[in-house]
Amino acid sequence: MQPDPRDPAFFNDPYPAYHAIRASAPVFKWEHYGIWCFARHEDVSTLLRDRRFGREVPHRDIPLHLTKFYANEAHSLLELEPPRHSRLRTLVNRAFVSRAIERLRPRIEALCHELIDRFATDETELIETYATPIPVVMICELLGVPAAMGPTLLQWSHDMVAMYQSRRDRAVEHRAEAAAIAFTGFMRDYIAERRSDPRDDLLSTLITAESAEGRLSEDELITTAILLLNAGHEATVHAMANGVKALVESGHEGPITTGHVEEVLRFDAPLHLFTRYAKEAVDFAGIKIAKGEEVGLMLGAANRDPDRFIDPDRFDPTREANAHTSFGAGIHFCVGAPLARLELEVGLGVLFARLPQLRLAERPRYRDTFHFHGLEALMLACR
Repeated sequence: MQPDPRDPAFFNDPYPAYHAIRASAPVFKWEHYGIWCFARHEDVSTLLRDRRFGREVPHRDIPLHLTKFYANEAHSLLELEPPRHSRLRTLVNRAFVSRAIERLRPRIEALCHELIDRFATDETELIETYATPIPVVMICELLGVPAAMGPTLLQWSHDMVAMYQSRRDRAVEHRAEAAAIAFTGFMRDYIAERRSDPRDDLLSTLITAESAEGRLSEDELITTAILLLNAGHEATVHAMANGVKALVESGHEGPITTGHVEEVLRFDAPLHLFTRYAKEAVDFAGIKIAKGEEVGLMLGAANRDPDRFIDPDRFDPTREANAHTSFGAGIHFCVGAPLARLELEVGLGVLFARLPQLRLAERPRYRDTFHFHGLEALMLACR
């Protein structure tokens, strides 16, 4: 029986269903989405790198009420293939190399301490007070967007990202269109301001940066800034909260290591489904996939595959070669992975160093937002 992505039993704990799928039908047509889905780590990892598949939608009939939303998507690094993808990625990559991101460590540490100092009582709801502000403030500061705009940008981002959740309906679409219009208008005005007053930030760098093929166009620049703001917080917020839950439930003690960060990303990933399109007719894993057909890669299932991970349902930060798929792979490997890893390492490290007695104050529940996998709230007793 196929899982229902809107079933609370599934989105609160999808892993038993993933095990059943891999055991009985690791490649299956998920009727809810109408696409072939792949649940084995080997298949998911291979398809992420298979250049016969890409992110560009072969054909899409765009309804009138979503023209601005998809006009923005048309220039998104996440939705493009070479050569446009290569040019945009080259320009953006310069800001996200590990050595450049490492310079942000002192600022992230200071921010984490500031946030913990503001915890008002012996209990706190961690998503609002900690997991959300860290990536939102950092991506705003990195881009050069006023941190005071954070709440507004966050709401626009939530409304746009909701288009990729299982509970999409007409109301979600209207909010996404309105957010795309507002977000695009804000960024267009702010970019104009930055052109006349450049500063030491990523937005100013992107305005002036050139590749061998030239600079970003105005529309590409706007969409890239929006993508970085959206992607720069959404997954990290959920990875942080899911990770704290896993660490507390596993009885964690002591310092946070890179092993803890990688295991957090594997054990309860923030993104569970990533889709691609066949650029040509493909025969893969015994399935004939037509040119232009969409396929689903089940990242959350791949990360718990017992053929790749020993005792996959156990939280184990000592795992060797933790080959999780949470950042993707191939040319669409997450450009912000170095920043996300640093925010998790520092954020979790400061939190558990300052509050070693952390424990759950109430049973956490996940949001009805498959294929994004994140908690509604995380109430913690701090002392």
